[in-house]
Amino acid sequence: MKNQSYRMTMLFDFFGEVLTARQKEFFDLYYNEDLSLAEIAENYNITRQGVRDVIVRAEAILTELEDKTGIVRRFHHMQSHLSGIGDALVALDTYNDTALQNDTIYEICDTLSSHLEALRQNQES
Repeated sequence: MKNQSYRMTMLFDFFGEVLTARQKEFFDLYYNEDLSLAEIAENYNITRQGVRDVIVRAEAILTELEDKTGIVRRFHHMQSHLSGIGDALVALDTYNDTALQNDTIYEICDTLSSHLEALRQNQES
């Protein structure tokens, strides 16, 4: 269930704007605010099944968009690669500190580090 919740919130973060206002509201309450179907239904004076139908439809829309575009999958793939680059950069900088102490390598590491940080910030916005 936790993996499903995480997946749905990621899809919502990427594609939520295509949902109707009601779908966004119910989806947010259910997944992000952790309200039950019954609690949402009571707050909106509709049936539990009505809430479920709205959420299931929103899930289907978000899943279909991801199936067609693969944006979330590519985002995770990119995050993995950025993490690997960061780890390699730290290892190179550490090796340079202990073995070489080469000013050119320090400069290259600083430049790469700046570019890596810019890419990470770009993915967050």
